[in-house]
Amino acid sequence: MSERMQGYAPTTTHAEWGAGDPRLLISRDDQDRTVVHLTRDTVTIGSDGGCTVCLEGAAPLHATVVHDDRDEYVLTMHGPGLMNAYCPVDQHGARTETLRTGARFTVGEWMLVFSRAEFADHGRPYGGRQGGEGGHQSRQPERPDYPATGAIPTRLG
Repeated sequence: MSERMQGYAPTTTHAEWGAGDPRLLISRDDQDRTVVHLTRDTVTIGSDGGCTVCLEGAAPLHATVVHDDRDEYVLTMHGPGLMNAYCPVDQHGARTETLRTGARFTVGEWMLVFSRAEFADHGRPYGGRQGGEGGHQSRQPERPDYPATGAIPTRLG
């Protein structure tokens, strides 16, 4: 059996690379809402005009989301903010987390939530649900109304 396991690299999805419309749902004060589709391999978030996503009140380069060679989206927080998981600070003062659907992080007053279709989210076993959970789980509240323009905003706020 160990001979068969050598070189075996299990995966949890058979989706195309970058599939599942990976995106960030960005909101502030339940009034400002937008969707940023992650179509680039590196997305920078901050208040600097050169950032992919400019957010008022953020550090000039507050966070980076990188689409890596494992088809994962990895968040690196360069500035202060809450993250979905506890992540120790590295030697450069940054914290890193692999994003899964529903992962939240804050940048100043902004809440950002990562979302990707379930079939392509590597964090879900076997690329999605395996039967019946909906039968014994209570329904979730409706999602807020995010504009789905498809365009990456140049400045929010």
